Amino acid sequence: MTAPAITFGEVTAQPLDLAAHEAAVSDRRAGAVVSFQGVVRDHDHGRPVVSLEYEGHPSAEQVLREVAAEIVAEPEVYAVAISHRVGPLAIGDVALVASVSTAHRAAAFAACARLVDEAKARLPIWKRQVFADGTEEWVNCP
Repeated sequence: MTAPAITFGEVTAQPLDLAAHEAAVSDRRAGAVVSFQGVVRDHDHGRPVVSLEYEGHPSAEQVLREVAAEIVAEPEVYAVAISHRVGPLAIGDVALVASVSTAHRAAAFAACARLVDEAKARLPIWKRQVFADGTEEWVNCP
């Protein structure tokens, strides 16, 4: 039996590639690969958003890898790949990509949801949103 693998967990300023994440978790035992893309939307709580920027603490990549390690340690998970983007992003850009492989779809959906939820809860990355009226707001900033 092949050992579970965190194919990658990274924080980067480069555009994220969903297909690369899916390929990274490819496993001959897997009957399911589930992926998630977090996309920059043009609104937040009813206010129009024109742009945003993500800033990450120097520990962000290590925290992301720790979260990935916890998920891939689950017996039904074969492989995990997750990345978060930092820097300025435009509407429609991908800010987060996560992929998980398992034997069956229900486990893959559940593991991918846990991966994304844990990353969002623990990752020291903060978002500055700029609204159409010129105001701005920091989100998830201590």
